Amino acid sequence: MHLIITDARLARSRAIHLSGTRLVLAGLAVSLCLMVVAAGLYHWVFLKGAREGWPIVGSLVRLVVKDEFAERDRFMRANLDAMARRVGEMQARMVQLESLGDRVLGLAGMAPADIQKADARGGALVSARNLSMEELQTTLDDLERLTNQRVDLMTVLESRLFDQHIRKKMIPTHAPVTGRVAGSGFGWRVDPITGQSALHTGLDFQADTGTPILAAAGGVVVTQEYHPAYGNMIEVDHGNQLVTRYAHASRVLIKQGDIVRRGQKIAEIGTTGRSTGPHLHFEVLVQGVFQDPQKFLNAGGTATGAQVAAIQSSTLAGQPAAPAPGR
Repeated sequence: MHLIITDARLARSRAIHLSGTRLVLAGLAVSLCLMVVAAGLYHWVFLKGAREGWPIVGSLVRLVVKDEFAERDRFMRANLDAMARRVGEMQARMVQLESLGDRVLGLAGMAPADIQKADARGGALVSARNLSMEELQTTLDDLERLTNQRVDLMTVLESRLFDQHIRKKMIPTHAPVTGRVAGSGFGWRVDPITGQSALHTGLDFQADTGTPILAAAGGVVVTQEYHPAYGNMIEVDHGNQLVTRYAHASRVLIKQGDIVRRGQKIAEIGTTGRSTGPHLHFEVLVQGVFQDPQKFLNAGGTATGAQVAAIQSSTLAGQPAAPAPGR
């Protein structure tokens, strides 16, 4: 870059050549000088003027500061209002959740009065005002506490419903033979072998040899043996002193100690033991006392806890506890 300086008084000119590096350095030097001058002016005019009380400068400083605080206040207020609206929406959702919890309580067999709820509130809306930060924080703390209570409640409800689900699966309401109706029912009858009156302690399901025998409920196999009267016999313990017995099987598919699920194939129908033909002899015992299995089967999958308890508590009038066979 070339610069030509002309001196009219001396009637002569001078040429200066600036390379790229020199030009950059010159620009930086000029910029630095301008920054120093600007900083000096700011210090001298604004800071000194504000300290010494110059009217114009003081007014400018106060105006700038006021505008800055006003902008900050508007920003904070907008955020607080948005947060307050969100808190209101969350509170409305919590009311809906509480109503849903009451309905689920009924399904779980619990009374809504047993659960501590948030204080009831209401009244006419007289006027509205902006919430302060402290009020908003208090509201958030209350909402968090209520949320924790709801979480605890749902945990209890989940446990209760899961327990009911398991208990339902442990009640012998599943038909042990699919598509078959019991031919010989529970109670007194003429014995098919001796021809004398005898107590029939279960249900007989007639079917071809090899027909699947299904577990009436989930449980643990406590007995799997051959018995002179029952033939190939299986006993499944379902808890709460409730046992089901399956007799006369031609083939057994499980062993003692196995865990079986509801509806699982555990054996096949046969005519082993004291039997006149292929069939399943199915028994239900509660606390060692024979029960009418048809009561459980009639309940099916719709049995409630109260119904099951009533079924289990009903025993055959005058019937003593029956010892386990072969023991």
